[in-house]
Amino acid sequence: MPPRFQEPYCAEGCPVEAALGLIGGKWKGIVLYHLMSGTLRFNEIRKRVPGVTQRMLTTQLRELEADGLIVRVVYPQVPPRVEYSLSARGRTLEPVIAALKEWGERHATQRAPQAA
Repeated sequence: MPPRFQEPYCAEGCPVEAALGLIGGKWKGIVLYHLMSGTLRFNEIRKRVPGVTQRMLTTQLRELEADGLIVRVVYPQVPPRVEYSLSARGRTLEPVIAALKEWGERHATQRAPQAA
């Protein structure tokens, strides 16, 4: 699949926008986090991300594959077996996802201070 975003994706000096364009959204970061532990089949991902619909998960996986962040392998058998794993490019996101996890553990569960 061709990449969804062509160079340059965003205005000069805005690589954050480009990064969020690739991994942003409600489900992509969660999917990437679970794939950090290794190769998973579609239903294994669905079990680990219970709030996502089958259609939305399919869409997110296709976009991640098109952007070169995951690898999809289809085994020619009946019924077909499809496995997903992080690509080499996707593995470069591991420290980013780990940092988001750590930040979430420290800060996301805390209540924001009340404005005066």
